[in-house]
Formats: sequence, C-alpha cells, structure tokens
Amino acid sequence: MITLYGIPNCGTVRKARLWLADNGIEYSFHDYKKASLDEERLRAWIDELGWEALLNRRGTTWRKLPESIREGVNREQAIRLMLESPSIIRRPLLDTGEKRYLGFSEETYREILA
Repeated sequence: MITLYGIPNCGTVRKARLWLADNGIEYSFHDYKKASLDEERLRAWIDELGWEALLNRRGTTWRKLPESIREGVNREQAIRLMLESPSIIRRPLLDTGEKRYLGFSEETYREILA
C-alpha cells in the first residue's frame, strides 16, 4: 500500500493528493500533525534519504527557530526537531513500500507509479 506523508494544508501535499486521486491510485494519507511520527520510522527515512534532505529549511517552522539552533544543527538535533515539530519535515513524502520519495513532481510520480 502506498502511503503519502505530510500535512493537509500544505499546497504541495494537496497537489500530490489530487494527482494520486486523478490517476486512480489508491493510497493512505498520514497526517504528521494528527498521527505524529515514530522515531524508528524517521531514522529509517534518514538512513535512506539523509537528514539534510528531510529537514525543510524553506518553511516557516525552520525560519522561526533561533539562529543559534539553525546554524549548529546536526543529525541528532534534526531528528529531535522533526519529532517535536513534524511540520519541519519536507513534504510530501511518498512511501511505495519499497522506496521513499520526497517532494512532488508529476513526472516522477508518473514514472514510479506507472
């Protein structure tokens, strides 16, 4: 089963969900804010994708952090930040069961879900 992780009010997540629905692809949606995220899963994603890729440095949540935290963030601090505030995780994250993909691109989704 395909799972899409994110937060429902994110524009990119909405685009991904609409694309999946329009293309008749069944999936489950995991809302980080409502269902949270367990540390084991997050660490597995980091092992696969890298913590730098998962950490959304463009969003409001990141920009609101004190500069001292943003400048010195490392893997373990990033994990703590992502667990405490899941909206700081780049989204959407598409889990096909075999591999995880960050962000949304119609071309990429078409290739992997064809």
